[in-house]
Amino acid sequence: MTAAPAVKVRHARRTYTADLAPVRALRGIDLDVGSGEFLAVTGPSGCGKSTLLNVIAGLDSLDEGTIEVDGQRVDGRDEDWLATFRRHHIGIVFQFFNLLDGVSALDNLVLPGVLGGMRRRAAESRARDLLDLLGLGDRAEQIPAVLSGGQRQRLAIARALVNEPTLLLADEPTGALDTAGGMEILELFRRLHAGGQTIVLVTHSPEVAAGAARQVLMRDGLIEADSASPAQASSSGADAEARDSEPVPADLAAGAV
Repeated sequence: MTAAPAVKVRHARRTYTADLAPVRALRGIDLDVGSGEFLAVTGPSGCGKSTLLNVIAGLDSLDEGTIEVDGQRVDGRDEDWLATFRRHHIGIVFQFFNLLDGVSALDNLVLPGVLGGMRRRAAESRARDLLDLLGLGDRAEQIPAVLSGGQRQRLAIARALVNEPTLLLADEPTGALDTAGGMEILELFRRLHAGGQTIVLVTHSPEVAAGAARQVLMRDGLIEADSASPAQASSSGADAEARDSEPVPADLAAGAV
């Protein structure tokens, strides 16, 4: 029996308004991400790749379609359910770190562990193990402001891993780093992937995308190419584009903010 994918996206559509005009961020995306896969989603600015990441994480909602993570539907859920689900199943890494500047590196990891249901001692043990794994063991008591950009991003990745998520999502994790720092973070993702972690990474960088085991190219809200099955991606993208040839209904455009 074939294992269920870690992520299953079907017919995902998201339209929002910008300057009073409808913007089709997603135009009928179908995507499976296998358990333990390392996928890079790339494409030009405005192609929909960050929107795709956000709807997978439940940070944004779909207008149409379904999304499953670890076998559970995440579309259409309320915020309380999504917050609890993310805490246990999804780790998120942002471009600009989103760390708590007023507390130590250690406490940046302990807090989400405690919120996820760990006892303080267990959360601290897990946090110290992750800091050691990511080369930050000697920085545990320092606040993020005194760390380098690469160290802060490693800390953000450690925080995302505290609750042992099924899925790690990363939105432009190297975008705020220099080339050396970016390659350091890419190598870390490779190590996590080798250990079995499922990763979906959004990036503008061809070099970072090339470091993933699989690459998906998006353009205009569609998947234009998929290194796992390029012919299928091209065909599905053409079908979705044909379905989108009619104007956006006025009620949809107005309601999809």
